[in-house]
Amino acid sequence: MRSAIILVITAFLACNEAAKAPVATQADNGPLKAPYATEFYDSLQTTMDAYYDLTDGLSQGNATYTDKWAAILRQHIDSLPLGTLQMDSAKLGAIRTATGSISAELTGLLGEKDLEGKRAGFEAVSDMLYDIIQATGLKGKTVYRQYCPMAFNDRGAYWLSRSSKRQNPYFGNGMLGCVEVTDSLRY
Repeated sequence: MRSAIILVITAFLACNEAAKAPVATQADNGPLKAPYATEFYDSLQTTMDAYYDLTDGLSQGNATYTDKWAAILRQHIDSLPLGTLQMDSAKLGAIRTATGSISAELTGLLGEKDLEGKRAGFEAVSDMLYDIIQATGLKGKTVYRQYCPMAFNDRGAYWLSRSSKRQNPYFGNGMLGCVEVTDSLRY
């Protein structure tokens, strides 16, 4: 019994470590497909622009700017034309769930008074937005997934960027060395 418990704990810790490990980039394999309606991609690009501005606000440590762009991002997420996506219902359902969860996280982020609370909400938004982009693509664009292993007391956290430029929304511009590109999705 004791060895079974140790085995379960070891497996759990190994899974957690594997989840933190950086992923190889896709960029060298050529562009991925982005097969959906232009209307969707135009709206998703506007959404991503608001996300990048939110990232800038957190990188600068500016709560007012962060709140402004979190509210704008929530509006764009809520108005994505998901009905134009021609895909199987399970995949579409997962995207609908993700957009609803992103909207809820942004509402929570707006309610936070300090930047650390806002950054925790931003981490969840970043992870879900990455999943959406992996599922749909972003026509004509490259999205870089960046990582800081020191964020959240060395737990580590990811975010998305439009370039490989070093910018850290979890520590601001004071910790630009804690940035590594772990993946790039080119469509």
